[in-house]
Amino acid sequence: MSEPVAAPNPAARWAPPGSEPLLDPGLRALLRQALAIDAEPGAVPEPVPPPSALPGDAHAALEAVVGAAHLRTDDAARAAHANGMSYLDLVRRATGAPVAPDAVVLPAGHDEVAALLAACAAHDVAVVPFGGGTSVVGGVRPLAGAHSAVIALDLSRLDALLDLDEVSWTATLQAGVTGPRAEELLGARGFTLGHVPQSFERATIGGYAATRSAGQLSTGWGRFDDLVQRLRAATPAGELRLGRGPGTAAGPDLRQLLLGSEGAFGVITEVTLAVRPVPEVRRHEAWRVDDLATGLAVLRELAQAGPRPDLARLSDETETAMGVATGGAPAAGCLLLVGWEAGAEDVARRSAAAHAILERVGARPEGEEAAHAWREGRFRAPRLRDELLAAGVLAETLETATSWRALPALHAEVGAVLRDALGPEGVIVACHVSHLYATGASLYFTVLARRDPDDPVGQWERAKAAATGALARAGATITHHHAVGTDHAPWLGAEVGDLGVEVLRAVKARLDPAGILNPGKLLG
Repeated sequence: MSEPVAAPNPAARWAPPGSEPLLDPGLRALLRQALAIDAEPGAVPEPVPPPSALPGDAHAALEAVVGAAHLRTDDAARAAHANGMSYLDLVRRATGAPVAPDAVVLPAGHDEVAALLAACAAHDVAVVPFGGGTSVVGGVRPLAGAHSAVIALDLSRLDALLDLDEVSWTATLQAGVTGPRAEELLGARGFTLGHVPQSFERATIGGYAATRSAGQLSTGWGRFDDLVQRLRAATPAGELRLGRGPGTAAGPDLRQLLLGSEGAFGVITEVTLAVRPVPEVRRHEAWRVDDLATGLAVLRELAQAGPRPDLARLSDETETAMGVATGGAPAAGCLLLVGWEAGAEDVARRSAAAHAILERVGARPEGEEAAHAWREGRFRAPRLRDELLAAGVLAETLETATSWRALPALHAEVGAVLRDALGPEGVIVACHVSHLYATGASLYFTVLARRDPDDPVGQWERAKAAATGALARAGATITHHHAVGTDHAPWLGAEVGDLGVEVLRAVKARLDPAGILNPGKLLG
């Protein structure tokens, strides 16, 4: 008896059917005042993909690996894997037939992934690894490139905890395990991964690794790539098993070739990660400071002199005024969130030190309730964007990281560039600072504007190009945790140099000689 077929990933929209609307009267008033938009969310059509172009011999070869039940060519499965979750993905989907994969293939483990790659190379079929479908940079667009067809390689059946070392505090998880599933599996044994990006509900272990994900606790617990101990991947050229022990001097760390590679070099199938016991105390607080400069000074002191919080986030004046950080009422100043997740004594010590710094600069406590509202509300943001798109609003984000010295000027420059490219009237550019390092931090911009009904794709492409160009000129990274995908690929050379791009192309040529893995991503 065959196993049940995994349900298609509902990547068209984030909200499940029947969800309560989030576009409340307060948000409608904001849209009317700032963007001159007064529209009810409309229905988003479900597009029908064009007929599958998968050749018959390729279909037979793939079916021989996974079985007929795990090879899907129906419209529903293909449409569900036709895009990620970027504004451009969703606008293209809503305004025309999606660029859908010719098939969705669901392997059961590493060996089947390797066999599928061999079959696809032999039959000239491109392969797009697909986890949670949450890419916001075009990372899972099913582009065939020069190949005869393209499949979505859905890893949702790779859903197991393979090993938990309770002495060393490491866990080996398959790549298709989602964030909630990882916490369920580890929590049953008293452990946690604690990696909670906004895409947590859908994103997967393999996707976290392939994009160098960062989560709400990355300031204290580290980014996802900091947690990776070992990796296993299937490539058209063979298997890679990378990483031994907590550290090594055995040449360059080849794990870094797969971390951030976005499925262009190989398909990550297993990841061994540093985990920790479930924290004794989880304490998150909100404070209000007078302005962005004051908040930045506090964050820099915490990051450099410590003790560093596990969670840190500072909303600028615009984001605070919108109330989006907590879903609460608009307010003046800047909202600052700090949090600690550890033993009771450690949390007491670090929070007391942070309180002393905050009180010294005149910060005002908002309590744990506001932080709780933010923590609960951040997972609703993708659903709210669905409603904004349906109401005629351009709603998108972009992020970067830079040094503490450069951060204030970059915040102002990118905001000005976006407002100029999209308006300047009828545009809202909000920002928050998070993911702290001793040397700098991340800036995360949220953009709302009236959507151009005649050219919605070009409208954002021009604005994003102007903003990304400003990042490159300023010496900031083109992406801190969203990855490269198709959207950032034109600027990769500005970040790593022409020789760096040539090195990456050489790696791809060795691991993926036929170029079947995720065409158009990372290297363009």
